[in-house]
Amino acid sequence: MVDDFKLEKLKKLQEQGINPYPYSFKQKAHAEEIKNDYDKWEGKDTSVAGRALSIRHMGQLYFIDLLDQSGKIQVLAAANVTEKKSFDLLESIDSGDMLGIEGKVNKTKRGEISIEAKSISMLGKSLRQLPEKFHGLNDTEIRYRKRYLDLVANPEVRNFFTTRARILSFLRNFLDSRGYVEFETPILQPTYGGANAEPFKTRYNALESEFYLRISDELYLKRLIIGGFEKVYEVSKDFRNEDIDSTHNPEFTQIEFYEAYKDYNDFMDMTEEMLSTLAKELFGTYKVKYQGKELNFEPPFKRVYWVEEIKKKTGIDLADLTDEDAKEIAKKEKLEIGIVNAYHVADALFDKYIKPELFDPAFVLDFPAYMCPLTKDKRGNPKLSERFELYLAGKEDANCYSELTDPIEQRKKFEEQDAERRKGDSEAPPSDEDFLEAIEYGMPPTAGLGIAIDRLAMILTDNVSIKEVLPFPAVRPLPQDKNE
Repeated sequence: MVDDFKLEKLKKLQEQGINPYPYSFKQKAHAEEIKNDYDKWEGKDTSVAGRALSIRHMGQLYFIDLLDQSGKIQVLAAANVTEKKSFDLLESIDSGDMLGIEGKVNKTKRGEISIEAKSISMLGKSLRQLPEKFHGLNDTEIRYRKRYLDLVANPEVRNFFTTRARILSFLRNFLDSRGYVEFETPILQPTYGGANAEPFKTRYNALESEFYLRISDELYLKRLIIGGFEKVYEVSKDFRNEDIDSTHNPEFTQIEFYEAYKDYNDFMDMTEEMLSTLAKELFGTYKVKYQGKELNFEPPFKRVYWVEEIKKKTGIDLADLTDEDAKEIAKKEKLEIGIVNAYHVADALFDKYIKPELFDPAFVLDFPAYMCPLTKDKRGNPKLSERFELYLAGKEDANCYSELTDPIEQRKKFEEQDAERRKGDSEAPPSDEDFLEAIEYGMPPTAGLGIAIDRLAMILTDNVSIKEVLPFPAVRPLPQDKNE
């Protein structure tokens, strides 16, 4: 709610001919820049800008804590130093206001680095009260719903987003330096595919057709490989109509890349190099702290063979699992899953018996073939597929295939997925006839991998929820936000 007291101050400024919302301000320095290199700035004039977090008035002195993008710095306004017009302006300034300060850098008698204000400019009058300044903003729901307040009240949160940006920059540079070409593929797709997930549906009025928000960009990037590009990638926004929890958001970011003439063994090596180098780039070491434990990115990463491990622990051979067998196993193992078939039971057994034991980076290898409709069969064992998932701190963060390039086999696997959809598996995608036509023209051997950026950023910022690294995560609309 707009604060009446602040509104009165706004009117007073306007009556004095002061524009509370000017067009620009010449900002010459940032708080941390000055504090980190004080010897260079001592005694020099500069200008800073930011939000007034607090204002303390002591006789003819005002102390203002000013927050900019880099951090906080103290501003000192004194009647004998600050020009009269600016000193008088202080009566109309509240915490939350955006200010521009011109003055000299010095230390107070207590040794605090400060800006001795010569002039003060109002850059944006706030009309609402900030969260309580001493306790910050601790209500998680409000923090996610009103991220702008979170960033003001808890400026350390900014580090999560700058680290996320550095991760994406590193991954792009890693691929660019190896000759990959970045693309943008359609977000609105007439047929969704590339993963097992329920899509968001929309209508394209101009084409008088139903379209879907993509669940993956895989099939379009593969079209580029078919067209002759040998190394392609995309940083993509994907959408899956699924539950929201600490590791899932309906709108999420992936980086997917594909390279011709490679297989999943080549990509295991490249993934190790990529992520171990990323850890060194961010932290100067392979060993990263996560939730009080040490996550070691030093290669080589552990290899865990899915079917072998489950067989050791349960005696169940997932390679031969049928939908009928899956029903019996689900009962026996007391698996709480919505869809009971071979795919979902195998996945639930993995979550129950293998996933809890994973912490350091680990490749989980050689999935049952029925779980991998876009993957080549394992050499020497057609019941398995050449697929790996990378787990970090027990969370799936990457998925890789030796891509299926046989158009006849691909059609057969699409038809099997269609059959599962007709049985009620809403996550099984439909056949993509356009992609099948493309692959019938011939596709080279190819490896492809997708990395979940939100989960990777969550782990590398030592958070337990991806909502901490999503600037604006999905939240339930408030009643007044609904169009009823």
